[in-house]
Parts: sequence; structure tokens; C-alpha cells
Amino acid sequence: MKYHIEGMDCASCIGKIETALKRMPGVSDVELNFATETLELSLAPDAPTQASDIEKTIKSLGFGISANTGQQTVSAIDIDSDNQMAPQDKRWWQTQKGKQVVGLGILMGSAYALSLLFPAYGIWVFAIAVIVGVFPFARKALALAKTGSFFSIETLMSVAVLGALIIGEAEEAAAVVFLFSIGELFESIAADRARAGIRALSSLVPKSAILLDAQGGQRNVPATSLQVNDLVLVRPGDRVSADGSIVQGASSLDDSPVTGESVPVAKTMGDNVFAGSINIDGVLQVRVEKTAADNTISRIIELVEQAQASKAPTARFIEKFSRYYTPAVMAIAALIIIIPPLAMGGDWSTWLYRGLALLLIACPCALVLSTPAAIASGLAVGARRGLLIKGGSALETIGQVKTVAFDKTGTLTEGKPRVTDVVAFTQEDSSIQGQNSQGQDEILALFASVETGSSHPLAEAIVSHAKAAKVVIPVASKASATAGKAVHATVAERALAIGSPVYAADEALISSTQQAQIEALQNEGKTVSVLFDEQNREVLGLIALRDELRDDAHEGVAQLKAMGVRSVMLTGDNRLTAQALASNLDVEWEAELLPEDKLRLLNEMKNNRKIAMVGDGINDAPALATADVGIAMGGGTDVAIETADIALLKSRVTDMAHLIALSRATMRNIHQNVIFALGLKGVFLITTVFGITGLWIAVLADAGATVLVTLNALRLLRFKGAPPLVTPPKVVK
Repeated sequence: MKYHIEGMDCASCIGKIETALKRMPGVSDVELNFATETLELSLAPDAPTQASDIEKTIKSLGFGISANTGQQTVSAIDIDSDNQMAPQDKRWWQTQKGKQVVGLGILMGSAYALSLLFPAYGIWVFAIAVIVGVFPFARKALALAKTGSFFSIETLMSVAVLGALIIGEAEEAAAVVFLFSIGELFESIAADRARAGIRALSSLVPKSAILLDAQGGQRNVPATSLQVNDLVLVRPGDRVSADGSIVQGASSLDDSPVTGESVPVAKTMGDNVFAGSINIDGVLQVRVEKTAADNTISRIIELVEQAQASKAPTARFIEKFSRYYTPAVMAIAALIIIIPPLAMGGDWSTWLYRGLALLLIACPCALVLSTPAAIASGLAVGARRGLLIKGGSALETIGQVKTVAFDKTGTLTEGKPRVTDVVAFTQEDSSIQGQNSQGQDEILALFASVETGSSHPLAEAIVSHAKAAKVVIPVASKASATAGKAVHATVAERALAIGSPVYAADEALISSTQQAQIEALQNEGKTVSVLFDEQNREVLGLIALRDELRDDAHEGVAQLKAMGVRSVMLTGDNRLTAQALASNLDVEWEAELLPEDKLRLLNEMKNNRKIAMVGDGINDAPALATADVGIAMGGGTDVAIETADIALLKSRVTDMAHLIALSRATMRNIHQNVIFALGLKGVFLITTVFGITGLWIAVLADAGATVLVTLNALRLLRFKGAPPLVTPPKVVK
């Protein structure tokens, strides 16, 4: 049986539903996927449990449920518009939790206003706010208790708030309910954004394809209807509609949706192409090798879903503690009220008073607020520094990370190729004119002239470099392109061409000196383009380009090393480029990786240690999801940012060190708050039992602990970032 579940805001929701379902006779094989909000289970035919019982139970826990009859294949994600992957149109204030937060805010504002104007009535408005606010949590706590989750966070909240209300602390109780409701709303928004990231992946594959029949006829068909061995036409500018191989034509393809690399790849007959790749300049005929349900993008979506589903639920400290703390406190308070009068002939009113005082002192308001207050301060200071952290779980976990895996392109590097070398060759002996700037300017002008009008990233980088150097670019004519291989143009009555070293070697005469220069540049991790005269087959010059490291990459990696954190570079780029950049940064590296390779390496590197993944591309989404903490560069793709737990909005590598330092400072603050709150309560619990302190001291102790815990949490707002390095890192150019 398959269902769609609504309202799962955090991974702990999975445990609550599973606990309830496993107690129902005849129900087995319960599988919940938080990312896709799907539930699958087996129900024995002769079981007393009916489908209606399952739906009733889940609804009683506060979740929505609807039967799902569609096939749960990834190909259905962009077809079934009525299914769970449909975009959510509601704004946060239009949701049930949003309305609850707005309503509580209005009630609390009214209560504060009335308490100033009419002090006698203010407490009643606060009481109404408490009852309205705590009712959904209390009802859910009862439902969870009936289904086996006796001491959930909802139970803890209900006990704390109702205890404060009975003693007369309605104002404090209302504040706790309001803050908790805001936290629940933030979890809901974060969950919706994570799911939106998966929906965005499916939009990369075109909805239609041009199918070629045996007679050469063309017709548009849905991309999902393509079968293995179908022949499809891919025009310049189109996205490839299916995984397959080229049977006719050649072109440059932008594979960044799959590999994350910004430089297009030249492909010709026999080469493989990926669904979602962009065809730049040639007409291709592609034979389909995989259906829509099994293409590259669909596999990436599936990897993201599996990684999010397998990620262990983040156990919040208060939820764990409440399993023992809440029942213990309630039992102790009951014993104090009952045993002395019955066993020792004590006065009922005296011990009832002490029991209520004990309940108020033990009321975990300060404890409940200690963690959220510190987390809220940490999130706020992080946002102020451009660190978008999606919830307390990510903030807590990042400080425990021992290994940070970086994607290369767009993360450690800027993601934009730049001209690094211009080499001009003499006509006499083909030696390098290293000191002849005039010769270099002439060659640069010819390069720019031939490349003018091309939309290829390398061409745009060359033209931009020529303009920045204020080189006069001559007018070219008869411009053309050999798809995926070279560009051609006539400049000053000379037929010139620009191509890769491999293409140039077939079309021109490359001397041993020139070949040595090409190899030297390639060993530095650079992409080399060769300019040659097509008539006399003479090589005129070279231009080398490279995606340069970010300005703060060295400092960022050095800061992590100083904090005891290991850095590893993972990339889909070639090994020469990866080795050159990794040597410059002094980090470990792995190259020529597909998304599933990154996933495998992350799992191998975990080895019972926390690991973070930093990326910016669509291809990084599975790795971001499977890491303990996924971190996206703010300038990256929307999919990467939505899939990640944290986004570095300013795209600075040094922000990784600040992020880890902030997490560690936040956790220290939480530990201080918890120790202080529990220690203070322990002292007054003893004094109350022996009658040394009374109810008003209990109120003062509880309120004072709450205030002090909150003030301690606010100290995080003065966070200044990771400590600077004593010795700046050496930058190798």
C-alpha cells in the first residue's frame, strides 16, 4: 500500500509514524521517505487492521494522508502534476502552522497591550493565548501516547506550559508556546524548500523530444515515451532528451548538469551523451540507450531521495532528555503530594503547596528555551555573516565535522575560465617569443578575431581578455565552425582556425618545441587552444586558459587545517587539472568523478566520522544530501542550494572555518545553558522538599533561570568568526 503523507517537518516525524504503525496488527514493511513524503507498507489480507484504521491513526498524529495509486518511479515526478511533487503554492502564513503563529502573535500582542491598560484583564488574555497555542500540541501528545510515543517533545511542551499556567505564570507560558510554534514553522518551511530542490531537478530534462522514424520523418513525442534504440534529433540549443550515443554529427555539449564542469566537451560519433546536457553548436542524431525512468537526471534524483531517506533522524537533546525527565518529575511531584500526608500524617495543604512548587521549579521552561535560544542566536549571527543555516540540526552537526570534501569548479575555483598565457611562435624556427609582447598582442588579436561571435565560454574568455588588454581586434569574415572541433574565419585574407591540440596536430605541423610548450601548459592544469594557418598548415600561437582558484581558497583550507579539519577536493575534471590545483592548495584530491563516484567516496571517507560536502552544481546534489552536512556556495545552482543543509551566500571558502567555529561556540553555549538550568533546579528542588523555599522563590528561580539562559544565548550575537591564522598561507601562482 502506498500513501502520500503531509506535514512531516523533520526526520523525527518518521519515527513517530513508524512507532504507531508497527503497533497495528497485520502492518509490516513500513518504509517512510521524508524527502518525497511517501509511505509504503504491507497489510496482511486477513488482518483486523483496515486501510481506514491506518488513515485514522496517522491523521490523529497531526499528519495528512492520502492514497497514492501512481507508480513511484522517478520518471513520474514531472508527469504526475497532481502527485506529491507538485509545487506548493501556499505562502508560509497561509499554512496551518503559519496561521497558528500569526494568531498567537496577535493574542500575545493584545495581552501585552491589555496588561498595560487594564492589568486585571491582561492575565486572562495570556491564559487564552496559552490554551489556544498549547491545544494542538497537547492533542498530538495524547495521540502519540496512545500509539506508543509516550514522552515526545509535545508532551514536554504541554507539561511545561500547563504547569506554568496552573501556578499563574501565564505570560511565561504564552512566550514558550509562541517560540516553540515559530520553531515548528521554520522546520516546515525548511522541509518544503528541500523538496522543492528535488522538483527542480526534474525540470532539467525536456518534456518533449524529436523522434526520427525509419524514413527520416520527424515528430514531437513526450520524452517519457522514448524507448531503447529510438533515434532522436537534438538541435543546437536543445537539451538532450535521453541518455544515449551519437550516431551522426558532432558538437560541443554543456555537461554541467551532470559533471558540474563549466567548459563544454567536444563530442562526435560514438560518444555518450547525458539527459539534460545542452547541445551548443551542432546537429546531432542520438540513439536512446536508457528510458526516462533510468536516465542520468532521474538517477541523480533517486540518489538524493535515497540519501535523504537514509540520513539518521537528528535527535534533539531536549526530546531525548524529556523521555526520562518529564515522567520522573511528575512522579516525584505526585509522591511528594501524597506520601507525607498518608504515611507521616502531614498536612495535605502544606504538601500540595510544596508539590506545586516542585512542579514549577521542575517545569523545564529554562531547559526548553536553553537550546532553541542558543540555536536562534547562532542562526541569526550566521545569517548576518552570509551563512544560511537551515535549522539547528545542521548548526549542531557542522561543528563535529572532521573532513570537508570540496567540489572544484565553482567552489574552490571561480567557475569562469580565464586566459593565463598567450604564446606567439616565430615563422623562422618556431621558438617561443617569451619577451615579445608585440607578438603576443598580435596573436591575441587574431585569436579574438576568429572567436568573435562564438558563444563558447572559452571564446568569450579570449575576447574579453583581448578587450581588457585594449588590443585592436581585426574584422573577420567567412566565419564557420567544425562542430565540437574548431572554429574558422578569414582574417586579413588568411584562412585561420582555432582548435584543440589534438585537432591541430591532424591539420597543421606542430614542431617538437611547440609540442613541449603545449604539454607544459597542460601539466599546469590549463586548457590549451591552438591558432594555425589552414593554407600553409603553420602554427601561429597558443592561448592557455584555466579556471582559477578563488582568492581566499588558500586561506580557507589553511584555517580548516589549523582547526584540525581535513580537506579533500573531489572533481569531475581531468586528472592533470585536478593535480595542479590540489598541489597548489596542498589538499588531497580525486578526479574524473561522476555523481555516483562522489557518493561512493563520501561513504568510504565517513568511517564513523562526520563529513561535510561543499558544492555548487546540480551534479553535487546527491553528495550534498548524503553527507552529514551538505553545504552549497551561494553562487551555485538552485538545486544545490535547496538540497544543501547550509548555503554560503557570499561564496567564500573562508566561511567554512567561520561556520565550524560558530557551531562549536553554539554547542558550548548550549552545554552551559543546560548545566546552569539543571543545576539551579537541583538546588531549589532540595530546598523546596525540605520547606526552606516556597512558591514565590520557585517562581523567581524558574523565571530567573529562563532569563539568565536567554541572556547567555544572546552572547553568541557577538561572535567574531574563526580566529585568524598566525602565519598567512603561502600562495603559489
